[in-house]
Amino acid sequence: MKIGKYKLSLFVSSYFSLDGGAMFGIIPKPLWSKTNPADEQNRVKLATRHLILQSGNRNIIIDTGMGNKWDDKSKNIYNIDLTHALELNNIAAASFTDVLLTHLHFDHTGGSTKIENGKLIPTFPNAKYYVQKKNYDWALNPSDRDKGSYLKNNFEPLMNEGVLHFINGEEQFDDEISFIIVNGHTFYQQLIKISDGENTFLCVCDLLPFASHIPLPYIMGYDLQPLITLNEKKKILQHAVDEDWKLFFYHDPEIAYATLMQTDKGIRLKEKFYSL
Repeated sequence: MKIGKYKLSLFVSSYFSLDGGAMFGIIPKPLWSKTNPADEQNRVKLATRHLILQSGNRNIIIDTGMGNKWDDKSKNIYNIDLTHALELNNIAAASFTDVLLTHLHFDHTGGSTKIENGKLIPTFPNAKYYVQKKNYDWALNPSDRDKGSYLKNNFEPLMNEGVLHFINGEEQFDDEISFIIVNGHTFYQQLIKISDGENTFLCVCDLLPFASHIPLPYIMGYDLQPLITLNEKKKILQHAVDEDWKLFFYHDPEIAYATLMQTDKGIRLKEKFYSL
């Protein structure tokens, strides 16, 4: 698929698991388990699925996944499966020019750094990394509620190496790429919008982790401001229906992206796609 000057491709770098109740908030298990069955520890499966944008002189990756800096205890808690790698997509890490980070939670920027000769260094040695300045500020001083999600070894080395660059609000990155700010899940998460006027891809990130989060009450227990999330969902979903956007799901273990339609029960999935 191509949007403007960019060729789009995707790959899944890992799978992991989180508590199903936390992933669906107030929704009872008999409802969410129909689409997202839980394991014996009540965990549901998540992917870290990356969109890659390639043009003549740029290779861009959106978010960097879980990374491989986990100890055995954490691997067991999160049921981490790191069987995939960038090389499966035939692009070496050194070939990337830009890394667009939606926010700095460990499952979105864990792969931004790696350990080499006992030192934390950027995984993508020739890339500039981009994140919202206000999300970075929050990541340095998170609340007691969400400090476990902001692990500084994933992003402080980027600052120390001079490769972390800040976006301030809903700037235009280039002709095809722009940002939409949402604050319900965490502060200043940036959704990545790729559009050429005819086709639009929106990386909905943790606003809609799974395709099954489309119904309005389906909001994560992790969200810092769930009522803000609710209003953000209403706005984004209506735009997606009205303008025929394709929504790209970072965490859905099966559905890569989908289109939406209006029904008598509200906005629901229209077409589901499992690959580009």
